[in-house]
Amino acid sequence: MAEPLDSEKQSDIRLIYLLPNLITIAAICAGLTAIRFGYEGNFELAVQLILAACVLDGLDGRVARLLKRSTAVGAELDSLADFVNFGVAPVLILHSWAFQDFRSAGWIAVLFYAICCVLRLARFNVSGRLETGSTPSEFFVGVPSPAGAVLVILPMVFSFAVSDMPLTPPAFVAFYICLVGLLMISRIPTYSFKNMAMDRANAKFFLLGAAILTAALLTYLWATLTFLTLVYVVCLVWAYRCSRKSKPVEG
Repeated sequence: MAEPLDSEKQSDIRLIYLLPNLITIAAICAGLTAIRFGYEGNFELAVQLILAACVLDGLDGRVARLLKRSTAVGAELDSLADFVNFGVAPVLILHSWAFQDFRSAGWIAVLFYAICCVLRLARFNVSGRLETGSTPSEFFVGVPSPAGAVLVILPMVFSFAVSDMPLTPPAFVAFYICLVGLLMISRIPTYSFKNMAMDRANAKFFLLGAAILTAALLTYLWATLTFLTLVYVVCLVWAYRCSRKSKPVEG
């Protein structure tokens, strides 16, 4: 009777090892719920859920590496979550917000962005398999899908920050959505902030800045998020200039 018991124990798994996948599933729930609130007209909560999905997306992989439980299933689940949360949810919310009288042309922009996002994720997955074990670069190729999601909702976020702003023209929103989609599948280099390093002596200033930024996000969410998005756009331009000195990798 001892052998069946031993084999049964070998098939057990500690619940904490499921934490990365649970975080990914929570991110999917946040993205899908954002779509629901978007079509109910609660756009601020919908955008907040997209931001929550971005945070959870940044956590699941790091938790998996911390627990040393990175798996092929987890990687595929994370990629599917990215498509739902960053390729589908943001533009569906924008479709409900901006395209009340522009639905057909607006839907073309939604489809264009979603296809660009899935192509971006496919390229990322393939390049990740080909470059396993290589030295990480400080540059990605193209805008990552989470950053693309934050960029694409900028017109909505800016309208929240400036409450008396006139309604953004639907044609402009459609053009802007397509532009962000093109940035995701483009070859332009973008900073990979997770691979960047700094002098140890400057770490205290970075932590202080992070604390101030967190306080600003909690107090003036939409204005701070608008500012950070514009800073990211400036970083895109700067990365393009700096990349001439460093060969980018797919990411």
